[in-house]
Amino acid sequence: MSRELTITVLAINEPRSGNNLPLHKVMDNRLAKFASEMQSELDVLLEGEQDCDDLVVWISYTSNYAIRWKIVNDVPTQIEKIVYDLCAKLGYIIWKGSIISIKRNS
Repeated sequence: MSRELTITVLAINEPRSGNNLPLHKVMDNRLAKFASEMQSELDVLLEGEQDCDDLVVWISYTSNYAIRWKIVNDVPTQIEKIVYDLCAKLGYIIWKGSIISIKRNS
């Protein structure tokens, strides 16, 4: 019996207040678009992967509008590496406090 990897990339929109609400709305819409694009790219990169059932990645903005990411469930190291490499290519930074078991020099 073959199992298929379910990939979910969620845009985490943090509540904001102040004078920049229109800017925050635009940025949140962009983040949702980036999440969708990242999910599509991971679907291709991880097609046929059977070492785990689920991959859940959160993306959000830092206070300086850099995109940060983290994997929020347990996945094998080879899947972490694929996500890490993709996010590095896209210029996304690791979410502070994330635990990544792959070696940074890989």
